[in-house]
Amino acid sequence: MLLRSTDTALGPPIYAAAEYNILGRLMHYVPMHAPLNPDRLLWVFIYMGAAVEGLTAAGGARAAAAKGDLALYRSGGLLVSIALVLQAIVECLFLTTVLLMYRRCARAHTLPKNVQRFCLMLYGTSALVLVRCIARAVEAFSVYTASSCDSFCLVLLKHEWYLYVFEAAPMLLYTVWLNFMHPGYYLPKDRKQFLDLDGKTERLGPGWIDKRARWETFVDPFDIQGNRVGKPNHEQYWVEAERWPISDTGCFAQGTGSNVLPTKERSG
Repeated sequence: MLLRSTDTALGPPIYAAAEYNILGRLMHYVPMHAPLNPDRLLWVFIYMGAAVEGLTAAGGARAAAAKGDLALYRSGGLLVSIALVLQAIVECLFLTTVLLMYRRCARAHTLPKNVQRFCLMLYGTSALVLVRCIARAVEAFSVYTASSCDSFCLVLLKHEWYLYVFEAAPMLLYTVWLNFMHPGYYLPKDRKQFLDLDGKTERLGPGWIDKRARWETFVDPFDIQGNRVGKPNHEQYWVEAERWPISDTGCFAQGTGSNVLPTKERSG
């Protein structure tokens, strides 16, 4: 049972990393609503995910080394169970970040269809990962922490329908959804291309510029110190949008943008 709880543990974190990348690109597209440095978003969640995976690995190794020691085996299983709960908490934090982005865009009337679709997609795919985490946490706690295997525990051990429903199905739907809503169709490939405050014009700016040292952006990705005193340490280039040229690759907000290079540029 331990193998079934740990050998599929790496899949959802990898899927979740794809979500983090997409949200980071979305933050570059609407930087005025980003709650933190878009370039550090991925690292923030990867740090948390790495801690969770480290706990999972420790629990799996502990249980594998039990060699008949029931107490050691259960303690390892408990670590795996806790890691699954923490993975669900990380996913909830991600959902909260997406919700914050969505509300900021909606209040500022910079919520075109492409941004709206991506937020809804991130809600849905993240919810699928969350369902999987909760189901596997319930499974792990039922099997490893119970003093005896009751009827519910026996169902989990002897039947695999729940594995298909709560593990395979969510990940399959996630894969299909993410491929159907590929970022290349709805967001510009150039991270410097951003949506103007009018919600209709896309311009080429300088990109996210953080005035702090690189190590500071890792230690404090949310710029808590700067926001506390009302002086963020990043350049708010979108305030003077007219300084920046309008993109010549079309407007993704209006459905006319494209990341496909012209034939001449592709052949050259």
